[in-house]
Amino acid sequence: MRKTKYTGSFFLCLLINLLLNLEWAIPGVILLVLHFWLGISIWFAIIAFILWILVIILWMLIMGWARKCGDTPDPPKENKNPYSVK
Repeated sequence: MRKTKYTGSFFLCLLINLLLNLEWAIPGVILLVLHFWLGISIWFAIIAFILWILVIILWMLIMGWARKCGDTPDPPKENKNPYSVK
């Protein structure tokens, strides 16, 4: 598989992932609405948003690490095919 030489910006990838996983912010939005409606502490909404961002950052780091594991080239192997010897 061909790989590009451009490795994207971490923050650009983070913003794209946040947009793609916007439904994970629903608990934070619900807790924020409950803060204004029922007067519960706003810290619950802040913690939910922080957890949302931390989970996405952790997922990005794991996927980046897994991608780098596949970059190691295979060592050259001995040709054991007798018909392809020059």
